[in-house]
Amino acid sequence: MALTTPVAFFVFNRPEPTSTVFAAIAAARPQVLLLVADGARADRHGEAERVAEVRSIVSSVDWPCEVFTDFSETNLGCKQRISSGIDWVFSKVERAIILEDDCCPSPAFFRFAQDMLERYASDRRIYSISGSNFSGSTTPSGHYFSNFALMWGWATWRDRWADYEVDPDMPSEILRRMWWNRPIAYLYWKRIYTELTSGRIDTWDYQWLLTLWRKGALTVRPSVNLVQNIGFGPDATHTMNSEDQMAMMTAWDGDCGLEEPTGAVQADNTRDMIDERVWARINWKSILLMRFPWLARLK
Repeated sequence: MALTTPVAFFVFNRPEPTSTVFAAIAAARPQVLLLVADGARADRHGEAERVAEVRSIVSSVDWPCEVFTDFSETNLGCKQRISSGIDWVFSKVERAIILEDDCCPSPAFFRFAQDMLERYASDRRIYSISGSNFSGSTTPSGHYFSNFALMWGWATWRDRWADYEVDPDMPSEILRRMWWNRPIAYLYWKRIYTELTSGRIDTWDYQWLLTLWRKGALTVRPSVNLVQNIGFGPDATHTMNSEDQMAMMTAWDGDCGLEEPTGAVQADNTRDMIDERVWARINWKSILLMRFPWLARLK
């Protein structure tokens, strides 16, 4: 397969996973590569050297490829670096496959993302393509549609990203519309967005979920998992538990079986419930811990 879709790769300070993911990108040989890197934090010993090593790794492009770079000399942090980096990506290209340094794709992921970007380019009901599936299935059975725009390897278009807001207002009306009949899910997401809009959560990805919910849009998801998160561990920003179930998930690689949708263009609630249980961990316990973190110290 000729990978004509531009690939955007976001990196920071972890040479080992960066090298693994970059090798997967190099094997796919994209014709356009956009590299986005954050700068080192001045108070972290040795980080400047690790940042320099990472940039050296991703600059070693040895296949015919047009390369663009957006390397920050200061540390912007997760929220600003990734959101501003994606803005920069779509100032260059109309569509892109987007990977972070801990999201290792199978070759099937690139085929799937490119095919789905083409198939749904003019369907405004679709805002995102994701490579994640947490069901544990290893038998491909097409693709489906989801309310959850998971971003461990994903893709989108410039015109959809244009609706993104990095600093949204508290989305109370949207949450009520989405989760009016699911009180536990409603309370969970209300807590997430309360923390986000108050500045206590420094991230960019919940805002992308909110973009889709605000527009009533969907994400295309594969029936098998196509991207392995190799970044679980103590040096991660969010995925620090290396014993987590999701850390054990591998990436399927095949050459067919994902092309056709499994049903109508609407959220597959059965599969979305798997995401709620495995990825979001939506339950009363998680809601209480978000509100009262000191409860984690109690037996």
